[in-house]
Amino acid sequence: MSFLENFQFDFWTLWGLLAQGLFFSRFVIQWYFSEKEGKTVIPIAFWYFSLTGAAMILVYATIRKDIVFLITGILQIFLYSRSLTIAKKNEK
Repeated sequence: MSFLENFQFDFWTLWGLLAQGLFFSRFVIQWYFSEKEGKTVIPIAFWYFSLTGAAMILVYATIRKDIVFLITGILQIFLYSRSLTIAKKNEK
């Protein structure tokens, strides 16, 4: 029996993988801009990727009925929305 046979693969699995990929890519963006500037930088795109990834994971958690990801997703959306608001205010 293959290890992967123990997992469910469907549309929502692909959705969850895409959400995690989007969420992970925010670190790549942050690293790229920090390397480019030669100092630690958190670009506005970091917060957009964070918020979008968290929202997608929240949908995934709702469909899968996963209370752990659901609670985490709600908290993340609140925190990333607030960080995005602060970042946009400081950008002006």
